[in-house]
Amino acid sequence: MINTADLIIAFFISLISTLLLVYPIKKLAFKWNIIDLPNYRKVHKNPTPRLGGLAIFIGTCLGLIYLSPSHEYFLEISIGAIIIVITGLFDDKYQIKPILKLAGQLIPATILITSGLIIEKITLPFFGVIDLAGPFSIVITFLWIVGITNAINLIDGLDGLASGVSTIALISILIMAIMDQEILVVFLAVALIGSNLGFLFHNFHPAKVYMGDTGSLFLGYMISVISILGLFKNVTLFSFIIPIIILAVPIFDTIFAIIRRLLNGEKVMSADKKHIHHQLLAAGFSHRTTVLIIYGFSIIFGALAITFSNSGLGFNLIIAFIIWFLLHLFAELVGLVGKGQRPVLRLMKKLFGERRQNKQQS
Repeated sequence: MINTADLIIAFFISLISTLLLVYPIKKLAFKWNIIDLPNYRKVHKNPTPRLGGLAIFIGTCLGLIYLSPSHEYFLEISIGAIIIVITGLFDDKYQIKPILKLAGQLIPATILITSGLIIEKITLPFFGVIDLAGPFSIVITFLWIVGITNAINLIDGLDGLASGVSTIALISILIMAIMDQEILVVFLAVALIGSNLGFLFHNFHPAKVYMGDTGSLFLGYMISVISILGLFKNVTLFSFIIPIIILAVPIFDTIFAIIRRLLNGEKVMSADKKHIHHQLLAAGFSHRTTVLIIYGFSIIFGALAITFSNSGLGFNLIIAFIIWFLLHLFAELVGLVGKGQRPVLRLMKKLFGERRQNKQQS
């Protein structure tokens, strides 16, 4: 059974410890010269410490120490998290080569897969439970862990964005894990939500500290792992679709970025300023409003995922149409469809009553 009082205590341990740890970690970032400097791709104007992810990691650990979870994969998950955080720390400090950064993600994935934590089967409508063959199962698991880890990393482009979107996704997963009595998932989600909110106090616009790759890689890795534990292990009708809906914002922002770059003849791994948050800023929305709009998308997708997992086929077809419509709007916002007219942006600007902002406001 899940003890509510323990969850509340662990939540506040993670929240308060992360909130307080940011202060000394900011000083440490300046001492170690781990600073995010402004450039043509970034929207901030002042040098900002980028070691905040270390506070998120420590805060999460403290919450989990209190809960003392017992699970067959917990040790491997923890080792993988440490490797991911070390990779992020080196990248924040030295801007390591992409191949080394990828290796820092593949090693934890390999540890998990060799321990037996893999996506063994998926459930699809009309097809039922599909058992994945050994090699195919391993490939899918690798792609999921590395893909989600990088998706959260890529969306970390505005103050409070990655932390807020991750929190919303984790809350959606937490609700479903409580309903399914997935105790380890509940423990991990509660600790991560607490540490995220403690960090968000310092990171919401105007941010005083950034999580850096230390934080975004850690959050992406943990979300990928707990979604395998709590969502792919479920045998409900749409178990394969649920985690994709919950993480729709970072997943489809990444997918649309890849498609956009391929269509434009650009390198897939090349950085640009055409992610959804860049497009909303370019359309004239303020920094805060842009973040809140993306929060709104995340909340809607999270709510749809929870409803989707607990409804019959007929109602789910309606939800599927809503999701398709939202994804079309999302594609227009990132400039993949509807170029030239872009009616959604015009409508949103009317709803929010905003005019084009001066670039300095970002």
